[in-house]
Amino acid sequence: MKPYGNYVLDSFALLAYLADERGANPVREVLGHGLRHTGAVCMSVINLGECLYIIEREQGLAKTHQALAAIEQLPVAVASADRERTFAAAHIKAQYRVSYADAFAIALARESNATVVTGDPEFKHVQHLIPILWLPR
Repeated sequence: MKPYGNYVLDSFALLAYLADERGANPVREVLGHGLRHTGAVCMSVINLGECLYIIEREQGLAKTHQALAAIEQLPVAVASADRERTFAAAHIKAQYRVSYADAFAIALARESNATVVTGDPEFKHVQHLIPILWLPR
């Protein structure tokens, strides 16, 4: 892992952290950079929404509210899906076999000169576009 720099979390990374799964420790290290201000940590609001619907579907609305409260305490800036970022994500989605939500993480990483933190194998299709910190699955 880079000692500093900018990072973009995708839903895989945030969900691994919240569930304390195998990939949680590298995510903790990335969040530490955010706490120490040695790097920016951000996430697209689209990827945040993806996390929330997955948690609600699997664990219910009450757990979703608890997770959101925990997420809001993290040193993660949530980036909006503005017009320019949406067009960039649409362009990525049109060219590569990735989900639309993943396209927002990729667009944000390109815009922010950041490393995407993920374990999602879809990102193999775009690893030539952005740096990736691969989490264990």
